[in-house]
Amino acid sequence: MASLYSHRSANIAKTWVFMSLFLAFVIAVGYGVGYYLQSPVIVYIAIAGALFSNVASYWFSDKIALAMAGAKKIEQTEYPDFYNSVENLSKTAGLPMPQVYIINDPAPNAFATGRDPKHAAVAATTGLLALLEKKELEGVVAHELAHIANRDTLLQTVVVIATALISNIANFLLHIQAFGGGKEGENRHPALFVLTIVAALLAPFAAMIIQLAISRKREFLADASGALLTRYPEGLASALQKISGYTQPIMHANPAMAHLYISNPLGGETEYRKPSFFEKLFMTHPPTEERVAALLNQR
Repeated sequence: MASLYSHRSANIAKTWVFMSLFLAFVIAVGYGVGYYLQSPVIVYIAIAGALFSNVASYWFSDKIALAMAGAKKIEQTEYPDFYNSVENLSKTAGLPMPQVYIINDPAPNAFATGRDPKHAAVAATTGLLALLEKKELEGVVAHELAHIANRDTLLQTVVVIATALISNIANFLLHIQAFGGGKEGENRHPALFVLTIVAALLAPFAAMIIQLAISRKREFLADASGALLTRYPEGLASALQKISGYTQPIMHANPAMAHLYISNPLGGETEYRKPSFFEKLFMTHPPTEERVAALLNQR
């Protein structure tokens, strides 16, 4: 039977596999475009771009995410309840104390980031701290610490950066075709032309679906891990219901990092209905009702 430790190990392996596949994909596309344009230098540019993206996503994932969210680092005296919850639950979980950040926004939400537990951060909005009671706040903090312990934070940020770069590559390929790339008078291979167009159109879509699928699965696991940490799943369940009931989006929400938050920062759920399979493919998070039911069924 799978345990939280096996999930954690699997997540670390998935991160490296995803980064390797992404590197191979970019090199393959660079080779194809270089061959098509009779320009070998494009292959080297693709390799350099992929390597830079992987290095940046590994070493600077926390700084990128926090900067995009407009988060500000705080000390214990500024928001003692929030800071103390992070500190106490970190000790309970056997994790190093992460850095604590605040986002000045009335919309209730939170996220965690960092490549590993020694380089992690937990951020929450001022709206979250104003809305939740102590047990609910502890449930949210435990959920975010679970993301750190399970190594979700690295995987999710790597996926964000990879997806963005794949989209840029696709746009580049489409521009090449639009302007009739290649040297005039060349005999371009029709199959390569078709493959280039297909890759340009489908790669961003496929990357987005993978990103969202990973996000939904990790949310369920973080809910379960957080509930085990606090021994009080009702706290997180109540917090999720309050957060999803707030319909206004975060003021500076970036769709590229929506899946990092505990709840969709682009707007809350106004009315629950069971989504179709197709609708679920494009959801950043599982429906709140499903998450709450899973939490309360742990009792």
